Amino acid sequence: MPSLKDLKNRIESVKSTRKITKAMQMVAAAKLRRAQDAAEMARPYAERFNAVMSKLAAAAGDAENAPPLLRGTGKDDVHLLVVMTAERGLCGGFNANIAKLARSEINKLQSNGKTVKVITVGKKGRDALKRDFADLFIDHVDLSEVKNVGYADAQNVAQNVLDRFDAGEFDVAKIFFSEFENVVSQKPTMQQVIPFEIDEEAAAESDEAGTIYDYEPDEDAILRDLLPRGVATAIFSGLLENGASEQGARMSAMDNATRNAGEMIEDLTIEYNRSRQAVITNELIEIISGAEAL
Repeated sequence: MPSLKDLKNRIESVKSTRKITKAMQMVAAAKLRRAQDAAEMARPYAERFNAVMSKLAAAAGDAENAPPLLRGTGKDDVHLLVVMTAERGLCGGFNANIAKLARSEINKLQSNGKTVKVITVGKKGRDALKRDFADLFIDHVDLSEVKNVGYADAQNVAQNVLDRFDAGEFDVAKIFFSEFENVVSQKPTMQQVIPFEIDEEAAAESDEAGTIYDYEPDEDAILRDLLPRGVATAIFSGLLENGASEQGARMSAMDNATRNAGEMIEDLTIEYNRSRQAVITNELIEIISGAEAL
């Protein structure tokens, strides 16, 4: 049974921990609003961008003359997975859920005889996957020194991917991130960026609107310019979604930790009072017994 001093030290330790988790919760709440606004403002642009590219891709010429980023290499043998997670932990299952989705996709591809290569963005994803798949890593992007992720950061990642595609290092590229839904819900998401997947619904909606577009130059020329930007846009959107999801997950996790610390303090305080009462009772018994002996 712990002594009164041990219980008192433990209570003080948990109180200090509660102060830290409460402070982290407040910081995450302050950062969440800005990150959420950035993610939500980027969604309409990304959706409309994909709709325009889908419309252009559907109206483009034959597949043989289509841009490489649209038609692909014609093979499906080598897959590049870009796993985007946070640089820090203490955000619940945010990083683990993205890594779990990536791990599931890697196992699925390997079971089908595909070659898998991995680029990690954020050290938590790298740490989660390196035990089982360290031999698949070909690059890592460190954003630990970046306070606010910008489009330039996404462009750097996209250029890395595009250069490898031009060099013939892979056939299909997919990105992994967490889509922000609300503070307590973040959805791990996988999105193919190379070759570009045509959104049939978006293209159909554009046709149903009855608007006629005349493109200058032709669709193929425009696609050759837009498709590389589409890769950067998808990565940037994923990074923004990750930023909001990370802060939401951290806020929720620190709130739970603060509540658990409060409950632990209450339990330890009760145990401390009981132990102190037992000590006082034993001392009284000893005093009474000694007085009766006299």
